[in-house]
Amino acid sequence: MTPDLKTNPPPATLFSDDAENIAKQLDESAKNRRDSGKNKSTQIRRFYDELVSWQERIGTDDKKFKDYEAFIHMLNAKAAYAQGRNLVTREFVQWLRDCIQQIDSPRTLNHFRLHFEAMIGFLKAIRG
Repeated sequence: MTPDLKTNPPPATLFSDDAENIAKQLDESAKNRRDSGKNKSTQIRRFYDELVSWQERIGTDDKKFKDYEAFIHMLNAKAAYAQGRNLVTREFVQWLRDCIQQIDSPRTLNHFRLHFEAMIGFLKAIRG
């Protein structure tokens, strides 16, 4: 379930097949009876919007990346909190954590932002 964000250029499937597969897995995990109502697009979008905000502040500046890196990693805590409030599934939290763990530069941050954007697009398409 974890995409490869570190290769440069990114894998040809990062924004297509990989993103679509993640979207399908997240949709399926939310359809589970006990997880019904989780991974709603508004919740997922909040994480995406925050990631975009950090990426816009950093741009391609390595120093800014180092200055803000801890705040990007704080998304893990926010996702765990959202899971504790039954807003997102364990699968979403794990995917986010696995991706954030790979972010080590403005380039990998941008790869994740684009992958996340593509995943949201596929999730919307799946759900209609």
